[in-house]
Amino acid sequence: MAWLAQLPPNIRQYMVVTGNYWAFTLTDGALRMLVVLYFYGLGYSPLHIAMLFVFYEVFGVITNLVGGWLGARLGLNRTMNIGLFLQIVALGMLLVPTSLLSVAWVMAAQALSGIAKDLNKMSAKSSIKLLVPADAQGQLYKWVALLTGSKNALKGAGFFLGGVLLSLAGFKGAILSMLIALVFVWLFSLWALKKDLGKAKNKAKFTELFSKSSAINYLSAARLFLFGARDIWFVIALPVYLASEFAWDHWTVSGFLATWVIAYGLVQGFAPKLTGSRSAKLPDGRHAFGWAILLSCIPALIALALYFQWHSQEALIGGLLIFGVLFAINSSLHSYLIVSYASEEGVSLDVGFYYMANAMGRLTGTVLSGWLYQAYGLGICLWASSAFILTAALLSLGLPKHQPQAS
Repeated sequence: MAWLAQLPPNIRQYMVVTGNYWAFTLTDGALRMLVVLYFYGLGYSPLHIAMLFVFYEVFGVITNLVGGWLGARLGLNRTMNIGLFLQIVALGMLLVPTSLLSVAWVMAAQALSGIAKDLNKMSAKSSIKLLVPADAQGQLYKWVALLTGSKNALKGAGFFLGGVLLSLAGFKGAILSMLIALVFVWLFSLWALKKDLGKAKNKAKFTELFSKSSAINYLSAARLFLFGARDIWFVIALPVYLASEFAWDHWTVSGFLATWVIAYGLVQGFAPKLTGSRSAKLPDGRHAFGWAILLSCIPALIALALYFQWHSQEALIGGLLIFGVLFAINSSLHSYLIVSYASEEGVSLDVGFYYMANAMGRLTGTVLSGWLYQAYGLGICLWASSAFILTAALLSLGLPKHQPQAS
């Protein structure tokens, strides 16, 4: 461990924050797959299973808003560790006897897990702002992209992990093994994270929860529509369509979607090379607008292919892969811009407000996905997705247009 002690303090803290976030994300993805497969085995429909996660998203909206204020008052180390502890409690709730494992109980555990996830994510993203010098925006973009991309890749890996643990150890054994592993991560995090990381010099007021920055307001609104556009067809409509129309079994569906999420995360990690390396300039509002316009075309083209029954399966799978690449770039751009726009004093307030909009988009997309697919089919979900992305693009016109030189 001598080499670790020789690293600069900010690098060591970045490694602790990232490792903490990775461990949490892996268990979060595995837990979602465990719940999906377990209740699928009990005979629940995909729509009913999706509704188990509504509280997960609802409490994510609340947590991101209040969590930013808590981070500014308590410090990001504490909010990150509180998030880990709450995930441990959520896992423990699922270890009750099977007779007590009702839908309401699982929804409550998922609500607690949603609070934990967004506390952890808000803390991790906010911490990066404080660990990178103000004049090193190029490094900031790379670190944010790496953190965001690796998180999504590990979330996909968590899907696989959940399935493997369920097969090898059963539901209770899988939950217990993840709980034990997360306890060790939590104890290490308590010891390793700086005690004053992210704590505002002046106590943040509760009235400061809502951002007063027009750039952050525009970006948050764009983020809401961007993630609503993804989940409006990806969360419920797509897996149900793959199972019902293409006759894929649920292992094939979950494996394909897990692979998609992993690939999506890997592309996010390479986003800086795809968007700014040749010009040595960092992305701004014009980049956010251009990439969103390009992304909006993909769901519309898939919808047309399905409507005219033109190689439907190939068009859907190929379109989904292209959508994943472009969505990853859009998401990574947004993640960099919010950290860049956020003020260092009370950074978690700005980041928390932004991720509140992100959670609201996921919630909106999840509900609309179930309703639109059940009422009108996948095609309407895709057209709605395209409209949401166009809205995000138009909102991006309100973002600053400057292009600072990368350091």
